[in-house]
Amino acid sequence: MAYNTSIAVLTCWSGAYPWYFPYFLHSCSFNATIDFYIITDNKEPIGNKPPNVTIIYKTIRDFNAIASKKFGFNVSVDNPYKLNDYKPAYGYLFPGIVKGYDFWGHSDLDIIYGDIRAFLHDKLLAKYDFISVRHDYTAGCFCLYRNTKKMNSFFMRSKDYRLVMSDPKHYCFDECNFAWDELVEGKSILELDTEIESFTHVIKSAELKNEIRVHFDFILMEGRTGRIVFDNGKIIYKNQLEAILYHLFWFKRVYTPATVPRKIPRKYYFSSSRIYHHRTSNTVGV
Repeated sequence: MAYNTSIAVLTCWSGAYPWYFPYFLHSCSFNATIDFYIITDNKEPIGNKPPNVTIIYKTIRDFNAIASKKFGFNVSVDNPYKLNDYKPAYGYLFPGIVKGYDFWGHSDLDIIYGDIRAFLHDKLLAKYDFISVRHDYTAGCFCLYRNTKKMNSFFMRSKDYRLVMSDPKHYCFDECNFAWDELVEGKSILELDTEIESFTHVIKSAELKNEIRVHFDFILMEGRTGRIVFDNGKIIYKNQLEAILYHLFWFKRVYTPATVPRKIPRKYYFSSSRIYHHRTSNTVGV
């Protein structure tokens, strides 16, 4: 199927690739109409890399130089996890990568993508400037931004962006300054007393003022629910619910395989604590 809206998804990564990286790449291959860019200091060869995944070599030192020049003040990232704070600024920091795309997004590597276009189709994208795959805060694991000067610099609306971008301390700026529990409970971030004004603050405030068109929807899978299957490019829960992606944030904390197969099958299963390449008693109910 042809799509009128082009999408680039960016990830910054430093160090060795994690065990789940082949699964991430495999899921990207089923989303051939979307281009994925991994900006990394890792030079190791990648087997079975899909043609829609591009590796761009840059060190943390390169990143600091680029960010310092773009912002006009010193940036000194010394811990790769700090890169998360810069996610809403990727379009601003890497204009050469996102040039020509209608939308750009940021992604983590602990992601197994489903059918992205089934959720983010042209009709939906035409309506919005910013899209989060969570309903309660701007999801660091995956968000989309309309590729405009306004949206690419929207992070600067935070009164604390200079502090966040210049301080080596991690602030969880891309999401909600660590206020996850309160937001999951249904509280508004605009009513919370947080250390800094996060990107969720910025987007939610702009949404209330009708400054931009914003879409929040819980369309991902997280946690250790089990009964999840990756089936030919789709993420399905209990044979009933389809998700745009499965975020392995909690799953990877309890599961590390001894080895990762060279070839990932077109269909495999998640229990609450393991990946199975064949259906077993542990995947009943999928």
